Amino acid sequence: MENKKLNGLHEGCKLTIIGAGVSGRALASLAVRLGFSVFVTDKAEINPKTKEIIKRYGIEYEERGHTEKALEADALVLSSGISPRAPIIEGALKRGIPVVGELDFVFPHLKSKVIGVTGTNGKTTTTSLIAHLLTNGGFEAEAVGNIGNALADYAFSDHEWLVVEVSSFQLYWSQYASFDISVITNIAPDHLDWHGSYEEYFASKTKIFNLTSDNGIGICQARDVEEIKKQLNRPLKIIPFVDNKNKVVDWPEGIYFEDGQCVLRDDSKIRLFDVSNVHLIGTHNLENAAMSAVVAYYSGLDPQVIEEGIDSFKALPHRCEEVANKNGIRYVNDSKGTNVSSTVAALNSIEGKKIIILGGKGKGEDYGPLAEAVKEHTEAAILMGEEKIKIAEALSRKGYTNFHLANSMEEAVEKAVSLASPGCTVLLSPACTSWDMYENYKARGEHFRKVVNELTD
Repeated sequence: MENKKLNGLHEGCKLTIIGAGVSGRALASLAVRLGFSVFVTDKAEINPKTKEIIKRYGIEYEERGHTEKALEADALVLSSGISPRAPIIEGALKRGIPVVGELDFVFPHLKSKVIGVTGTNGKTTTTSLIAHLLTNGGFEAEAVGNIGNALADYAFSDHEWLVVEVSSFQLYWSQYASFDISVITNIAPDHLDWHGSYEEYFASKTKIFNLTSDNGIGICQARDVEEIKKQLNRPLKIIPFVDNKNKVVDWPEGIYFEDGQCVLRDDSKIRLFDVSNVHLIGTHNLENAAMSAVVAYYSGLDPQVIEEGIDSFKALPHRCEEVANKNGIRYVNDSKGTNVSSTVAALNSIEGKKIIILGGKGKGEDYGPLAEAVKEHTEAAILMGEEKIKIAEALSRKGYTNFHLANSMEEAVEKAVSLASPGCTVLLSPACTSWDMYENYKARGEHFRKVVNELTD
């Protein structure tokens, strides 16, 4: 059957799937089920599990680079993260070969209602919490997308709701996705190497509101509303989260914290939960919980059921996760803090004395805002990884001198322990990716957990 939204693609057309990671593997499987002739190409080596799956489907593939065979196609379908400046993409566009993003390829085959969650930080926690609230409330719901479960695997599924974590990369390529409810948790500079500028990154993130259905709802930070509206090409009901500390406008509709309660002001004033029922570290996670609760409310859940779900939700690994408390010192694993804004949010949100472990592989960000937050909120900083000298220089420029260099996680934790006192939090929130020393942020966080757990009480 022809899909006019996808350049007239129909059964029997030849598709090349670019990328053989989790999303690429799922796209290839879906394409075969839809009757397409499929070829998979990856610039890196394809892992054995993926090879086994694509061989089972009879799919041809190549690895360690893209050849001319990849362009012998009626269209290219992109897995998550493929840049428009990739040579294979530029080559396809020069030849007039259509390029289709992951969301646009999958959305026509979704039977479920869809909630989209994007933002610089807090996406995974918010996605997981929304799915938890809906499931706890009796809906058949699943957290999918960049959270780890490829969206393509849920084509034709009978779930009532899919809660999709969506990246700026996926949104960049999308024209036809349609969300019932959309959330932008927050926006700060990130992935500028991919997008080329903060303006382009902002445009990709806010595009999710333009991809929300006419009777849908968009939820975002009040501070971002006016800039987001400049990107909109049609009307959309927007519910802002209003930070009482930095409130400039008294929004008639919005999400507020009042007297320890999360309150939604819409046609009436609706109490959603007591903040004491949020078992997540940091005020930034209160924002994630508030946005999640509002999504659940507009999905049809009663406030009492929402509060029960908030109370039963626990922190996700590597996201401001308390891993131990030894000798009065708390150890918090925020290895997913891979950019400056995420680490600044953690520092601003976690109360009390703090010693922070920073560093890794950088993204080309300005460390000035990080240095300001470290100076204001920490007693000491331990620096490791490729960026330790650059971060040290940024700290020095702000007049912060109590930093120490380390060559390993063991050395970093040992130094932090020697500087900490009872009541202090040792926080791993690197503000950098992990790829200089670890396979991913999870491996870094697990190593931190292991080193901490080996400390003597």
